[in-house]
Amino acid sequence: MGACYKAAMIARVFWIVAIFLAASPAWAETLGGPWVELGADGRLSVRVVVPSDVAACPRVVADGTPVEARQRGAADGDFAVTVCVAEVPSATAALTIDNKPLPTLPARIERIAIFGDTGCRIAGKALQNCNDPNQWPFPVIAKRAAARKPNLVIHVGDYLYREGACPAGQTGCAGSPFGDNWPTWKADFFDPAAPLFAAAPWVVVRGNHEVCRRAGPGWFRLLDPHPAPSACADRTEPYHLSIGGLDLLPFDGADADDFVAPPDKVAAYSKQLASLLANAPPHSWLVTHRPVWAMAQGELSGLTTNLTEQAAIRGHVPPGLDMVLAGHLHDFISYDFGPKRPAQLIVGTGGDTLLTLGRTPISGAQIDGMSVRQGFATERFGYFIMERASAGWTGTLYAPDDTVIARCQIAGRQIDCR
Repeated sequence: MGACYKAAMIARVFWIVAIFLAASPAWAETLGGPWVELGADGRLSVRVVVPSDVAACPRVVADGTPVEARQRGAADGDFAVTVCVAEVPSATAALTIDNKPLPTLPARIERIAIFGDTGCRIAGKALQNCNDPNQWPFPVIAKRAAARKPNLVIHVGDYLYREGACPAGQTGCAGSPFGDNWPTWKADFFDPAAPLFAAAPWVVVRGNHEVCRRAGPGWFRLLDPHPAPSACADRTEPYHLSIGGLDLLPFDGADADDFVAPPDKVAAYSKQLASLLANAPPHSWLVTHRPVWAMAQGELSGLTTNLTEQAAIRGHVPPGLDMVLAGHLHDFISYDFGPKRPAQLIVGTGGDTLLTLGRTPISGAQIDGMSVRQGFATERFGYFIMERASAGWTGTLYAPDDTVIARCQIAGRQIDCR
């Protein structure tokens, strides 16, 4: 009797476990993420990429309250996956997905990791060895930056660079996926970014590689901070984030022309910037992919960029705007114009091919009618850590091996890097 009872109990346990496993959602096979980003509405957006055949999205719990996660876009040939999204208040203190803790924002942000232009370039004759951390260091940079324990990560745009097939005989990119599809996004961004997804919430900015004719559909499906649109669009609305004692003004200038200023684009961006900047709080930062006031690098040295944004922002720069934070130019560059213009900081050092530094000295250069008081530039891969100081912020540019490349003092519109 005892043996029969014991056998029955064991069978029952196995039956319960089998039912549990059968009922467990297939999203346990996470394909990308989970990660937390700041939505355009100021809430935390919890996202995860799971197989397309899941019956339901994962269970998200915010401060003890279950929150529904919904599907973002329908799976298709290029993206045969399901993207699940749940929004929670930015002040959420405890956040989990399937009982796994997710990062949240502190009451006061003290440390920020910043970089951009992170993908491995495979386009025509421009090739990087995606398997060599010396040539494509983004996976290493993500791990090193995560170890710094930032409260916030800011990516200033350009995520996907594997735009063409790896040529025959090129071992550095052999077998790499390419094009705007899930395998490429996974290889170029989601897999290497995983350590930083676990470290802190992200602010994501759209780059010119994510315009509609390039990787725009993937951007809107996976990362765009707005509600999912019905179709790809080359302009989205800017927004204001007030988080942890920090005021950020993300602006989508991905489609702004660098060396011409088409009147229609200038008018459209001018309207957006006027609205965004009209009530900018003191010490705000405009966060955008293309720098507003900068000098071109490499073979275009001597030209200034971005002419579209320069024209659009004229007359709309408020006294409270301290800095423009950008990428696009694949180097680390700082511009201090003095108290009459916000500082311009460029951190395009996250992994894609670096640009040869311009030959024109930065200090004393004229950009859109104003001289640069002091500037700094270095052609090195790395990530930038900003930390609060008694007067403003300190910043350190780290190489992928954590060597210190440069240090900066940032106070109001003053930026001094060396």
